[in-house]
Amino acid sequence: MVISTEPAGSGAARRRFWLAMSGFVLALLLVPFSYKVERRLETAVHIKGGESEIVGQELAERFQSPYAHRVVLVISGLPDADSAKGADALGFLTTSLRSETGVAGAVSSLDWPDPLFTGKNGGALIIVGLEARDQAVEALIPRLRARADWMEGQLRAQFPNIRLEITGETPLNFDLRKVSADDVNKAEARAMPITLVLLLLAFGSLVAAFLPLGVGVLSISMTMGAAALLAHYLHLSILVQNLATMLGLGLGIDYALLMVSRFREALAEGHEPGIAADFAAGQAGHTLLISATTVAIGFSALLTVPISELRSIGIAGLLVTALSVMQCTFILPWVLGLLGHRVNSASVQILNRWMKQSNGSTSSSHARWSKWGSVVTGRPWTTLLIAGIPLLILAFQARRISPGLPAGNWLPAKAESVQALHSLQDMGRAGIVQSLRVILELPPNSPALSQSGWRGVGRLTQRLQSDFRAEEVISISTLSGMADTADSVGDVPDATRKSFLRRDGLATLVEVLPAPTVSPSEEIRWVRELRSMDVAEITGLPGATLRVGGIPGLDADYDTVVKERLPKVILYVVLGSFVALLLGLRSLFAAIKAILLNLLSVGAAFGALVLVFQEGHGIKLFGVGAATGTVFPIVPILSFAIVFGLSMDYEVFLVARVLEERRRGLSERSAVIEGLASTAGLITSAAAIMIAVFAAFTMGSFLVVKMLGFTLAVAVFIDATIVRMVVGPALLQLAGDWNWWPFGLYGAPTKPAVE
Repeated sequence: MVISTEPAGSGAARRRFWLAMSGFVLALLLVPFSYKVERRLETAVHIKGGESEIVGQELAERFQSPYAHRVVLVISGLPDADSAKGADALGFLTTSLRSETGVAGAVSSLDWPDPLFTGKNGGALIIVGLEARDQAVEALIPRLRARADWMEGQLRAQFPNIRLEITGETPLNFDLRKVSADDVNKAEARAMPITLVLLLLAFGSLVAAFLPLGVGVLSISMTMGAAALLAHYLHLSILVQNLATMLGLGLGIDYALLMVSRFREALAEGHEPGIAADFAAGQAGHTLLISATTVAIGFSALLTVPISELRSIGIAGLLVTALSVMQCTFILPWVLGLLGHRVNSASVQILNRWMKQSNGSTSSSHARWSKWGSVVTGRPWTTLLIAGIPLLILAFQARRISPGLPAGNWLPAKAESVQALHSLQDMGRAGIVQSLRVILELPPNSPALSQSGWRGVGRLTQRLQSDFRAEEVISISTLSGMADTADSVGDVPDATRKSFLRRDGLATLVEVLPAPTVSPSEEIRWVRELRSMDVAEITGLPGATLRVGGIPGLDADYDTVVKERLPKVILYVVLGSFVALLLGLRSLFAAIKAILLNLLSVGAAFGALVLVFQEGHGIKLFGVGAATGTVFPIVPILSFAIVFGLSMDYEVFLVARVLEERRRGLSERSAVIEGLASTAGLITSAAAIMIAVFAAFTMGSFLVVKMLGFTLAVAVFIDATIVRMVVGPALLQLAGDWNWWPFGLYGAPTKPAVE
């Protein structure tokens, strides 16, 4: 492509101006909505069509259970409830909770004399039901905590050791939202200074360094603003914060780095600022579009998975990719054209002197990479074997990856609800939070209170009670003392009866509290056993069915969906990326090579994940006490979708530059050497920044984010060093003219013409 010079005020300048203004207007519209975006994002997971979600809706809407959404008040430091003082204090707490707006009910051992309400270490608990108001139950948590603090203050004079804590699924979700926001802020604080230093090392100029950093920060803010708007209509996960920050800094800086580098290169060759800006927009813009398309394909694949978390990340990824490219192609060329040679101003003399002393001259970096390119292309088979074999060995470890919920306490330890959960575990009553909520659907001719229906509910209850994994089973039968008939159901409190018996009498809830020794993975297997068992035979009621919900049911649904969809996501990403590369690079071999190299990078990153987190080699460096044994199901599918697109960036940067040099008339080997020498500094600088950003998230509180940040950082490191600096150039040299088959070296020289 030939770019001709145009005078100031010409069509090219006007085009740059209006594109920039449209980008600024969009930024001004979106950025204000990014303030406190975490308030609009969800920690709860929604699985479209998932059995656990159906159970939750059934309890809230058709049962109209006051305890469909519930929390647990964990009490310590009070006398036993059998004593007069203990009973009075417990009565005060229960009555006070019931008076709180948004509380649908509160039940304690005073209402229901069951060992469930008394801890094995002398503590007690109250189950508090919450009213569901347009899914805003999390908003009640601060008020409940304020109420707990007030009640604690009222009783402290009489009971100095009293302690009231709140836990449960809803408080845990609320606290995870806060922890996520804090982790993002801390990760940004860790990553920003390192990123700025790396940009200064790359450019030696404050102005040039701040441009990519500004693009990255603006990409994050615009993505958060867009997510806040979309959250009015879609279920968007709190993980959007983490991923938007990771990718906004990573992709935004990555793309801007390429644009600024090409602009400075054109300036150094003697072109006017406007011409240099057009050249950067044309050449780097084309490369960015190919790269962004492959990244977008990875994120669009996540939209096919019916899990709100993964779809949220897919949406956030598409937003941050599109907005980063838009800024780099709309706003940045105009800014660069205005700056001109001032892009090199505010140079950091200390860095420049250090770079000159270490490099010998400003061009020695290019010379060193040219020398390295000569070594790789001179002995391609040798370098390919030396670099490729260790990567294949590491990638081979990925076959042992074990998706599942890690055992142990991996929730953020400082969260209030997590501390309360540990107190509940010490009481031996954590099963109330992790309970399996089983809905038994009865045939129309055998409602629960009929003789046949009652016997069927009793049989199922007894079957579940006999399971060694069950600590306690609560059903309409147990509430009636396992009586032979339903006559005593009338003695059950109305709120409790509504929780366990649907209004039409044709469905009943059986709540199963797992024993403390049952791990999350064992709970998932248990859920699957229950869903597959012959309910009609157990109950003696033909046509009876059951559905299993609760946290274990949700975990089982999540695990099933991810395992079913992962092969489809992989196929979608691979085929989509292949088509995008084929159309963008116009080369069958280059497209196939890029796909295979990406699979190698992803496989090696997964292998490292297995060795470090799953098996625990060096895991303490990341603040994790012991091997996890498994990796969260979300990590493989999410890592593959993200890494595959990110890894493609550097392949596109390298191959596009080699193609450019071939069009100028260089031989294949000379083009590979020149392409490598011209892009190696850019690739290593961009990769170092991405690694710094991803590594910052491995220091947070979320184990799942630690795993994800580690996998992404390792993948980028392997891809930008061994794969792109050794394996890729060696394969380009070995392929020769086959690199550009079937379209050949179409087009004209791409350097701007000088008048």
